[in-house]
Amino acid sequence: MTQLGVRWTVDQVLALAPDAASRKAGSKLGAAGPWSEAGSSEEGTVWGLCKGSGSKPYQTVIDIADAAGPAYKCSCPSRKFPCKHALGLLLLWAGGEGAVPPGPAPDWAEQWIEGRRQRAQEKRTAGAAGSAPPTGDPEAARRRAERRAVRITAGATELEQRLADLLRGGLAGAEQAGYALWEETAARMVDAQAPGLAGRVRELGSIPSSGPGWPVRLLEECALLHLLDQGWLRRERLPDGLASTVRSRVGLPASADGPAIRDRWLVLAQYDTADARLTTRRIWLHGTDSGRTALLLSYGAAGRAPELALPVGLELEAEVSAYPGSGQLRAALGERFAPPAPSAARPPGVTADQAAARYGEALRDDPWLDSVPVTLDRVIPTPDGDSWQLADAEGDFALPLTASARSLPGLWRLVALSGGAPVKVFGECGHRGFTPLTAWPEGPGEAVQLC
Repeated sequence: MTQLGVRWTVDQVLALAPDAASRKAGSKLGAAGPWSEAGSSEEGTVWGLCKGSGSKPYQTVIDIADAAGPAYKCSCPSRKFPCKHALGLLLLWAGGEGAVPPGPAPDWAEQWIEGRRQRAQEKRTAGAAGSAPPTGDPEAARRRAERRAVRITAGATELEQRLADLLRGGLAGAEQAGYALWEETAARMVDAQAPGLAGRVRELGSIPSSGPGWPVRLLEECALLHLLDQGWLRRERLPDGLASTVRSRVGLPASADGPAIRDRWLVLAQYDTADARLTTRRIWLHGTDSGRTALLLSYGAAGRAPELALPVGLELEAEVSAYPGSGQLRAALGERFAPPAPSAARPPGVTADQAAARYGEALRDDPWLDSVPVTLDRVIPTPDGDSWQLADAEGDFALPLTASARSLPGLWRLVALSGGAPVKVFGECGHRGFTPLTAWPEGPGEAVQLC
């Protein structure tokens, strides 16, 4: 049961925002002015009425104690989750008990709360009874998998020919052909039911004319795509773990079939990436007992945030199961035994040269890996010409920041947090450099989200 006396920080609340506009609008509603009849319960719910443009205020209620992260209900017409009213109410609650005092929930909030509890109980009862959806015909599933494998093989063979034609004609032809050539090739890979190959082909199309050195970058990516093609065409000869990695990189779905690991999982980072079709949320976890790192992926349709939300700095006791594949850190969140709660835990760190070595070792298991999660201990953000780097406080090594990290406001939050002193930084370390995601001050202090 959540102790509402343990309040979240403003950063942890704003980390739930689906986009920058919601974050800004929610911040404006984080004061008592627009709210009335706000209250909270010991069971972990918060409610309130927010004055809007209409005659009736919006009814907002939040279940903070949900083990999967907070759940929201608001009578406003917004299709964003959480909406600005839910963010504002959480900010009001995070500010202290005076604005959101404990008390009995109003009828409209109680109805939603009771409905959620009833559905949760029904789900637990169904699980205890061992009820499960009927499985399909295994033989039919095997035939479908075989047909898809044949299509992917045909697509990979065709892609190999196109890469050979590109190299035979010279890379300069790629700049002249434009993006249409790559998009048509990607569409062919979609027809072959190989979305992983299609995605990599689209990335190739963005490299020509992308700045100095693009032919080298294009050649490197072509080599990795050729390696993936060959891995698929020769998958029967690969070790089981690497074969699973190849299937995952090509785009075949897989289930989290690893043993369930129960631990107290610290939320290290959460950030979203989006394209025209999909919003992908990445949540990095650190097992405080097992020392393992796990990646949770969740998805939302374009323009909508994924449902799973775990603000940085919280800790939840839960089971996590790994997906197959050598070097793969993706996992599925299983049974949760307590709602997320603030934690003072921090992950252990390494030096800059150890982080680079860790990425090199990971490439042996997954040659297509862009980066690995790493926590750097006692590093100082330091200017490096027109760029920035994270330098070991007691060593001679430093990691350059990626171009994307240098262009984000999080860099200046990191510099301000450090003030020239060492800090602990969690992020992703790869061939493009280091992307800082979360930082902690040297002494006592809460996690600061940078992404």
